[in-house]
Amino acid sequence: MGKALLIIFVKNPELGRAKTRLAATVGEEAALAIYKRLLERTKSITQPLAMEKTVFYDQALGENDLWSEGGFSKEVQSTGDLGEKMLAAFQSSFEKGYERICIIGSDCYDLTTEILEQAFSSLKNHDAVIGEAVDGGYYLIGMNRLITDVFQNKQWSTEEVFPSTIQDFKNKGLSYFELPVLNDVDTEEDLGDWAQDILKGHRKA
Repeated sequence: MGKALLIIFVKNPELGRAKTRLAATVGEEAALAIYKRLLERTKSITQPLAMEKTVFYDQALGENDLWSEGGFSKEVQSTGDLGEKMLAAFQSSFEKGYERICIIGSDCYDLTTEILEQAFSSLKNHDAVIGEAVDGGYYLIGMNRLITDVFQNKQWSTEEVFPSTIQDFKNKGLSYFELPVLNDVDTEEDLGDWAQDILKGHRKA
């Protein structure tokens, strides 16, 4: 069914830059440790996938890091807001000949390999695929041709991102597949049992 690509957007894991809203209540060191756990989780669920995978760093290419093994290629995100960065990543990837492309971040601990496989499978008979986040954004979006509208005129990090993206699909008459609703990690309230050992360790420290 043509070449498939998973794009993974990550932040360079540095103190004071990762999970700033979470850091406001748990502290910067705990927030960084939690983000590193999220990165490890993201790698563990994406590594088994058969399609090609590219990690896009927000600042600079990581060297000898988590993504240096396991079949991941590396690039750096473009400048601009989130929409401009995602659009540039999709555009350059379609230009390389990929025919089905999905993008995820590294904030969704509940995401699974099976859901990702479902996303790519859905693109065989849908124009687009999207996974809604509990906060009104999305944790995944994918398409089998470039749809520029979904990256434009959005108030990123607000609850209107998902519904306005669905409206974009409808306005263009596109077929789309909706994945299960999952929780992104932005604040302390979003943390599950998987993070409690980190929080306890930093509270003791």
